[in-house]
Amino acid sequence: MQRTIGSSFLDTRLAALERWLAGTPAGPDFTLAPASADASFRRYFRARLPDGSSYVVMDAPPDREDCRPFVHVAQLLRGAGVHAPRIHAQDLVQGFLLLDDLGRTTYLEALNDGNAAPLMRDAIAALVRWQLATRPGLLPPYDEALLRREMALFPEWYADRHLGRPLAAAQREALEAVCTLLARSALAQPAVYVHRDYMPRNLMVSEPNPGVLDFQDAVIGPISYDIVCLMRDAFISWDEERVLDWTVRYWELARKSALPVPVDFADFWRDFEWMGLQRHLKVLGIFARLTHRDGKPKYLADTPRFVGYARAVARRYPALAPLARLLDELGQ
Repeated sequence: MQRTIGSSFLDTRLAALERWLAGTPAGPDFTLAPASADASFRRYFRARLPDGSSYVVMDAPPDREDCRPFVHVAQLLRGAGVHAPRIHAQDLVQGFLLLDDLGRTTYLEALNDGNAAPLMRDAIAALVRWQLATRPGLLPPYDEALLRREMALFPEWYADRHLGRPLAAAQREALEAVCTLLARSALAQPAVYVHRDYMPRNLMVSEPNPGVLDFQDAVIGPISYDIVCLMRDAFISWDEERVLDWTVRYWELARKSALPVPVDFADFWRDFEWMGLQRHLKVLGIFARLTHRDGKPKYLADTPRFVGYARAVARRYPALAPLARLLDELGQ
């Protein structure tokens, strides 16, 4: 094979992956190159074959990552009629997977004013198919403990570690009250399959469209979660009129498909906004942790987007006003 990764000669995991790959359907005559970056410890490579076809190879160190949820959720997605990659070979002990190559163009790279409507229409239709496939007991629950652990990342990593502004007792109490409201709202929603990162960065422009990636953390949880991931993304923003229009289109399709969304769209919109706020607090904490613990500072450039989302929602609902005041006090 041909090496194209610079320092890979010193990379023992890559050498093991190459040996394994030669015995898979990819065969021994491949050219390996990086395929994408990841916020976790996973790495992805593209294996190109002499006939011009290609696979994507996942390297997930087993002491850091577990491939089994990825394999399981890929099967659930494909069973739901969603375009997730097929797994052509696997070695769960070493942490290697050989996957379909769903292409090189993400929604994040492709989206513009001219193509946003059809691309989002496809993403919404795929999401509804995924939710319709929900079966109890096949994925872990998005329970209160997980919701609260996620929101706890905000004071620990964003306020304290990143801003250098540890919360005072009164601030912690105010934030805890808001987090309790957000958790109760999430848990009151009907539960369906939840991708947890159903956003343009993880959707590929493909045939059939979209290809869906990065789904290994899927759970059963609030029905509004994935649509708010898609509409209020970490890396691209849309005006509220467009977000409202697309969310209405999702809600209409969900109702037509007999998904358990509220009969009144206003009720669903509130669930959507409060679910989004829970996620935004989590992601602010995660982006700070990626920077200060994991040495991946590029994500911090998008924190103002999430602060803006959080501030707008907190100001719209009187019950969430303590969070708006807290953001003011933190200078956010």
